[in-house]
Amino acid sequence: MRVVLDTNILFSALISPHGAPNAIYRAWRAAHFEVVTSRMQLDEIRRASRYPKLQAVLQPAKVGVMVNNLQRAVVLEHLNIEVEANDPNDAFLLAMAVTGDADYLVTGDRRAGLLQRGHIERARIVTPAVFCAEVL
Repeated sequence: MRVVLDTNILFSALISPHGAPNAIYRAWRAAHFEVVTSRMQLDEIRRASRYPKLQAVLQPAKVGVMVNNLQRAVVLEHLNIEVEANDPNDAFLLAMAVTGDADYLVTGDRRAGLLQRGHIERARIVTPAVFCAEVL
């Protein structure tokens, strides 16, 4: 099974050792499924982790370990981002799900319309809680 994790899920896993995002991250690290990521997402993680509001809650060393771990995931080098999204910043997540032939895209972002969309091609778009209930 292949899964795309929104960057907000990855950051949530680092911020709190409790809850669904961390359980999902640990399950991936235990090889329960494959994570699909991209150079674009890795760049976003590096960039966003330097935002002042995130620097206050993210430890740089843990972000570095996560980025290194993600380099061992299915890393898409090139994305054809011709997917429409309510938030243009989320188009690359949808493109990752399509290009990476993902089964799930897990996001906590209710404002951007990803969850309302429900799916893209074969990938279901779900919350961390739904993913944990159905998969873990």
